[in-house]
Amino acid sequence: MKKKIGIWVVLAFGLILVLTACGEKSQEQVVEKLENNMEAMDGYKAKAEMDMNTGDAPQKFNIDTWYKKKDFYRVALSDNQDKKSNQIILKNEDGVFVLTPALEKSFKFQTEWPENSSQPYLYQSLVNDVVSDKDAAFEATDKHYIFKTKTNYQSNNNLPFQEVYFNKKTYTPELVKVLDKDKKVLVEVKFSSFDTKPGFEKDDFTMDKNMASSDVDAPVSGEETDDTLTVLFPDYMAGAELEERKEVEISDGKRVILTFSGEKNFTIVEEKRDVQPTLSSPQELKGDIVNLGHTIAALSGNTLKWTNDGVDFTLASEELTKEELVEVAQSVQRKEAK
Repeated sequence: MKKKIGIWVVLAFGLILVLTACGEKSQEQVVEKLENNMEAMDGYKAKAEMDMNTGDAPQKFNIDTWYKKKDFYRVALSDNQDKKSNQIILKNEDGVFVLTPALEKSFKFQTEWPENSSQPYLYQSLVNDVVSDKDAAFEATDKHYIFKTKTNYQSNNNLPFQEVYFNKKTYTPELVKVLDKDKKVLVEVKFSSFDTKPGFEKDDFTMDKNMASSDVDAPVSGEETDDTLTVLFPDYMAGAELEERKEVEISDGKRVILTFSGEKNFTIVEEKRDVQPTLSSPQELKGDIVNLGHTIAALSGNTLKWTNDGVDFTLASEELTKEELVEVAQSVQRKEAK
């Protein structure tokens, strides 16, 4: 009887060894493979759809990401509803830029983007978040390696967690879910393609080519534009109320100053120019790139700046937190004050 038990123990131990050898990779092995993939990759082109529920209304737009080793990026964000709002985040040897080709607007950022914050549509950022979080949870399914990690959003602490789904064969991302503190999904990125052997033209990451990429007729420099300024108001006001609306005539357009007072005070300035300014070098901004969903903004200290539909917005407050600044800006889409 003891001899039979001994045989079963040996057989069971052997079976465990076989299952271990042929079974799933460990979390450490998958992380190592992800790091090796990232290091060996000369570039990629990826297409994805992003759903954002961080504002008052759900928003959906397409993301076309190009990366060329070592530090060239082109991220095109497009809204099917309004092509004039399509923007490109461009990083080349000259710096980091945000371009709005249809409006012939360009801004140069003094920023460490994309290294300074989590980016749910960039492979490098996702892998770095996985590697950096020593407490990351790991799960293997039939098709995916899933990591649940902390995020690093400099301008939004309301999105502290994410789930990243990597394809088990290619180790490339297929789905990213960004969650709030209650584990509710507020941002979802679905990748439809991921090409790790792309071809690039010599000028793909140049300002000139990308500024000419819009299929919407851009206004000619020095040409008169529609000078109608539709004033927009925020739905989220952080406990404040509209105290004053002041309209000011400026030399080349109109300006509206909205002052909000209450638990926390803030001011929104909206400007629209009558004449499209003559193109020159990009306007330089120091700050972080913030995706508001409907547009890209620049966050510097206690001020947030962005352009939407030809209108320049500035939101400033000594009292709002960074998260509140972003939340107010995301909600500035209502045409009439309550």
